[in-house]
Amino acid sequence: MRRLLGGLAGLALGAAAVAGSALAADVIKLGMIAPLTGGAAETGRYQMNGARLAVEQINKAGGLLGRAVELAIEDDQTTNPGAVNAFNRLANDSRVVAFLAPIRSTQVHAIAPAIARTAKPVAFGGTDPKLTRLKNPWLFRFRPNDEISAGAIVEFGTDVLQRKHWAIVHATDAFGTSSANLLVTALRGRGITPTTVQGFTTATQDFTPIVLAVKNSGADIMVSFATADTDQAILAKQLKQFGVELPWIGSASIVSATAMKLAGADLYGTYGLSDYAVEASPEATAFAGAYKAAYGAVPDFFASWAYDAVTVLAQAIKAANSTDPQAMRKALLETRGFKGAEGTYDFDADGDGLHSYNIVQNRDGTPTFVKRVEAK
Repeated sequence: MRRLLGGLAGLALGAAAVAGSALAADVIKLGMIAPLTGGAAETGRYQMNGARLAVEQINKAGGLLGRAVELAIEDDQTTNPGAVNAFNRLANDSRVVAFLAPIRSTQVHAIAPAIARTAKPVAFGGTDPKLTRLKNPWLFRFRPNDEISAGAIVEFGTDVLQRKHWAIVHATDAFGTSSANLLVTALRGRGITPTTVQGFTTATQDFTPIVLAVKNSGADIMVSFATADTDQAILAKQLKQFGVELPWIGSASIVSATAMKLAGADLYGTYGLSDYAVEASPEATAFAGAYKAAYGAVPDFFASWAYDAVTVLAQAIKAANSTDPQAMRKALLETRGFKGAEGTYDFDADGDGLHSYNIVQNRDGTPTFVKRVEAK
């Protein structure tokens, strides 16, 4: 159990204090926004399970400040208005001391003004670099941002795969557009101009024009940035239909449990940039074991970032010895060397906690760790 708790070991109140004692009835409440309905509902289940696992482990270890931790979850309906409504419902509960915001950057942008007004710590998973540069002191990112991902993709594609002719396919939302622009800039730093850059709207059903553009571009490698797991899966099937076979590096959604289940063998052999990989560290492996024991499934990054967010928020409450928002914010910014499932958390002044990415490969349906790329 001690190994499974990983970073939570430091949260225990001590065996003598915990043994035989009941946690106070006054709970410490964490609010969570997740897609319970809509197109991302399956990914929402992974997020909720990751957060719930962390809460269960915290309470088994004695809770926080002598109190149990409770998770309050609201449905964002996989939409921006839904995310705003969900956050406002949680913010109206004065017992909520901190929040887990969505993983989608566009939704975090939508609720950012309300976050500033509420003035309590918010952990989020959106990777648009602009989010931690909004001068909003309450935003804390629990995944690497897209500037790190662009550098990691270019390093792996040019130095390891030795590719020079790049095709870029991206969603036209905030995440996809920002990621594509950052990748183009990083490639130009290597003297490379993409052969084609193709945008698509999220939930596209027919990628035929994009697939043909890639096929006719002379590209020897393709990179995709998709917010929705289903888009990666549909793109994979249509690439196969048109006989397009080239090394493919996708954003994290390409190795989500949902995308791999939908696409099956059509995604075998592809690479993904993922903040979570089971073999990346002892903490990642321990989390996978605990998650599988609890839910009978292998976790993905949707589960891991939420798990880490709860554990680090708990660590901050413990370090601050308080649920006062300013005290928690200070403790979060001072977090150094905290080893979570996704990596080691060292928060900078902007609120970015992670500074590296994993390259994984889909080997017969299993995302297998290849290498870790640190930010430069």
